[in-house]
Amino acid sequence: MTDKLTVSVLGTGIMGAAMARNLLRAGHTVRVWNRTRAKADPLAADGAYVAGTPAEAVESADAVLTMLYDGAATLETMREAAPSLRRGTVWAQSTTAGVEGVAELAAFADEHGLLFYDAPVLGTRQPAEAGQLTVLAAGPAEGRPAVTPVFDAVGARTVWTGEDGATGAATRLKLVANSWVIAATTAAGEALALAKALGVAPDGFFDLIAGGPLDMGYLHAKAGMILDGRLSPAQFAVTTAAKDARLIVRAGTQHGIRMDVAAASAERFERAEAQGHGDEDMAAAYYASFDDGPAA
Repeated sequence: MTDKLTVSVLGTGIMGAAMARNLLRAGHTVRVWNRTRAKADPLAADGAYVAGTPAEAVESADAVLTMLYDGAATLETMREAAPSLRRGTVWAQSTTAGVEGVAELAAFADEHGLLFYDAPVLGTRQPAEAGQLTVLAAGPAEGRPAVTPVFDAVGARTVWTGEDGATGAATRLKLVANSWVIAATTAAGEALALAKALGVAPDGFFDLIAGGPLDMGYLHAKAGMILDGRLSPAQFAVTTAAKDARLIVRAGTQHGIRMDVAAASAERFERAEAQGHGDEDMAAAYYASFDDGPAA
């Protein structure tokens, strides 16, 4: 198979649009679709074909890449695409869909003769735009000549976790990684909120931990976004973080463990969303510490 493929990208939000652009830069033919077409239309200027329906988008595709909100949205979209899907087409499913969601998607792929790859990614807007995502992947060896150029275009590294996407091995690893990201974001926001409430200058806190084992680049990145008011455009939106936190809690519950931090984080994200911060970066969960907004 040639390294230049026809790739259909279904879902062109923060991540999907960036992935589509990197596929175009790599020389692939890219067909895109988004339920809100206005989010897909700008990709035409980059050379993508903007389709009106999922079925139109997947016509003649060597590979389909889905990057939608959740498993349910992905399954609905693929059902709409089904009339144009060719048996043997590679499907890289990059939505964080949860363990149950991946199983449902894999069953759809099996029903339609697709080569299914569980392929969530690590990274937010900036690495997505730079083609520096980490792809976590599980799927059959036979389809890798078609899917590897896709992963190479959108990511700097692919971590293979197995040859059966239906097991959800890649998604399970992604949930573990996201549990850490969510916990760290929640902790950063609460530390800054407490500092504000107690009249402690954030710089005093940063100086205290500088260079030691408690210091971390991620803390400075998220704290800087909060302190500088740089929460839009989102790197990883509050609404998506809330969804992922609930998937983590559910996965833990199903395996007999309590995910107290993830559960509390989900509530904070949902509270921040109710305050109007849903489309802002997940760091905006900071505002959930205040009933009436932080005092000046």
